[in-house]
Amino acid sequence: MQKLVKQLRNGQITIPKQFRDRLGLRDDDLLSVSIVDDKIEIEPVRVAARSARPDWARELYELYAPVRKKLESKSEDEINAAINEAVKEVRSRSP
Repeated sequence: MQKLVKQLRNGQITIPKQFRDRLGLRDDDLLSVSIVDDKIEIEPVRVAARSARPDWARELYELYAPVRKKLESKSEDEINAAINEAVKEVRSRSP
């Protein structure tokens, strides 16, 4: 099966309905996109259903919500550097 599709803005493409139906794809499915031998390969990723988050994990997640919000503008490198500095400081106070 083959079809021509046109790229939209930002390189977006639409997977034809026939393809989605044949593969059983839903709107919220994840797809793996790879380059193999100068071709783009797209395949569905089957993910096991998530179990409900335990209460302690939900509480911890909510506890750190203000921290996540505060760090939204920081890069991963900046966050890692701050963590490393905090660990270094705590370790220097240990007997």
